[in-house]
Amino acid sequence: MANDLKGKTAFITGAAHGQGRATALALAAEGVHIAAYDIARALSYPGYTLGTATELDTLREACEALGVRCLTFTGDVRDDAAITAAVDSVKDTFGRIDILFNNAGICAYGVAHEMPEEEWDSMIDINLKGAWLVGRRVIPLMIQQRYGVIINNSSIAGLRGMNRLSHYAVSKWGLTGLTKSWAIELAPYNIRAISLHPTGVNTPMNDGLAALEGATPQEIAERSAGNLIDVPWVEAEDVANAVVFLVSDKARYVTGSSFVLDAGLLTR
Repeated sequence: MANDLKGKTAFITGAAHGQGRATALALAAEGVHIAAYDIARALSYPGYTLGTATELDTLREACEALGVRCLTFTGDVRDDAAITAAVDSVKDTFGRIDILFNNAGICAYGVAHEMPEEEWDSMIDINLKGAWLVGRRVIPLMIQQRYGVIINNSSIAGLRGMNRLSHYAVSKWGLTGLTKSWAIELAPYNIRAISLHPTGVNTPMNDGLAALEGATPQEIAERSAGNLIDVPWVEAEDVANAVVFLVSDKARYVTGSSFVLDAGLLTR
């Protein structure tokens, strides 16, 4: 256990399953108290299965079994009132938020000039505006305590263009720019900001996207054939391990950076 993390508090969006859940459990194992925020219901777009209330409940139980406290919140990252209420509750309970993992996001295919406006707007509003909305409620608390680490979960799509994923790439490039701007603005308050850029990750989203294409995740990975290391994707736990490192004192001078976890894809 990293002694510098024990007793801290993390606010994690999109926490019910996938990368958010894995990160919550990894941080809990380090002694970090967890505030897990998830929409926990289906959306008509993108159409695959999102997190559920049951998953939030089992996450809380799993974190508490690791000896930390876990608060769970059901809410949309586009809902400022829900975000504010959750952040206020965390402040009342723990007195602080040390770590923000902006992880909530969606992905869907569509050709840029053919997609409906509402699909474009949903992608940008959830992936980019949602991170900003959460950040603007958490950051004042971090400024007050003069400490914090923000990890914005971007993607390799936040560093390159993507076929049939223009709105996704735009949202993730936006997160990259937001991260660098936050790093500049918040450095005087001892707050670090880092964007994380995974290749494909073995999550329910990965499965759902493949199903929408009428394919298996393995078939989608074989079509892209991008990773230098011979794996179709990385695991959610790999992302979680990166977050644990980046929020720890071992990465105390890392800020404004784009941390790439891509099995060599961008190098190819």
